Amino acid sequence: MISVKKSLGLCKPLTVNGVRGNLGDVTLVTQTDGSRNKVEKEKFFFRLLAVPELGVVVALIICISIFQSINPVFLSGEVVGSIIQAVTFVSIIAVGQAFLLIGGNFDLSVGAVAGLTAVTSGKLMTSAGLPVWLALFLGLALGALIGLINGLMVTKAGVPAFIQTLGMLFVAQGLIQVVSLGYPVYPLPDVITKIGESSFFFTLGWNALLWVVISIVGDFVIRKTAIGRNLYVIGGNSEVAKIVGINVARYQLWCFVLAGTLSALAGMLVMASLSAGAPSIGTGWELTVIAGTVVGGVSLFGGIGTIAGAILGVLLIQCVQSGLITSGLSPNYQLIAVGTILVLAVFLDVTRRKYRNTVRKATTESPSEAVERTVNEGGDV
Repeated sequence: MISVKKSLGLCKPLTVNGVRGNLGDVTLVTQTDGSRNKVEKEKFFFRLLAVPELGVVVALIICISIFQSINPVFLSGEVVGSIIQAVTFVSIIAVGQAFLLIGGNFDLSVGAVAGLTAVTSGKLMTSAGLPVWLALFLGLALGALIGLINGLMVTKAGVPAFIQTLGMLFVAQGLIQVVSLGYPVYPLPDVITKIGESSFFFTLGWNALLWVVISIVGDFVIRKTAIGRNLYVIGGNSEVAKIVGINVARYQLWCFVLAGTLSALAGMLVMASLSAGAPSIGTGWELTVIAGTVVGGVSLFGGIGTIAGAILGVLLIQCVQSGLITSGLSPNYQLIAVGTILVLAVFLDVTRRKYRNTVRKATTESPSEAVERTVNEGGDV
């Protein structure tokens, strides 16, 4: 393939298909068969690197194979059902966390918010005697309010997301003890117990249904709408986003609200499954959620990732935790495994970014560079 256009400043003669020309008259951009194959291979690897979910899918297959070989009960219906049941709650929060991370932020308070909204809505429908629907609505509103506070402090007051959400984590944990006095909130109304005990398919009920709906909608918004495209731009380079007219603060603010609302929903679904507003709800979820989303290819540095990847990452974390238990190891090793996976995921994310940048630079060359490379390879194009 040869592209010819006017150029000045180059005067080295070159033979093209038997015709001798001068680079002062034309610029010739061409590729030999060997160089074309090299570029195609580089593009192929670049496309692979552009798939954030690829690594987690491979890791998930390996993980399942290892634990199944250690203990064949790992893929039994009971274990698989319990894994999916646990994944549904954390994955709902992971959707909101993925929106935040893609937009260049994160929230460490999601687990504490889930616990606070669970015990608060439980108190409202028991001690306060409010109707169930109103107590649930106020629980969602509380989660949204906490997300709004986080968002305003980060986007308007300029408080770093790490400090603000870490502080909110401690505040919410303290409020859990104030509201519940350290005891589970029960007995809850029968309708809550029915929601928690519902089972449509494979021991999965309303929590799984809501998880599927939220995941599909979230993935569609990120992949197919202007909201998702703008979030990628914001996470990739917020200054560029401002220059092109994107309201960065507003997008990030609503991502915090979304994360708070989904955390509240997950917390109340756990409350329903336990038939009690336990103060322990959400404990440690912030680590699992962030580890899962990052393992699933959502970059801690923003601008990269998908909802599907985040959910696959959470599934991988849960498979590791359940696999350790079915293998007969102490549950204490779960935190060690999650922490190790998180560090490795961030390391791979950084490495992948560096390699992608290297490939991008290697596959991008100016017309004059293409001509000079061709001349050095033989001079005949």
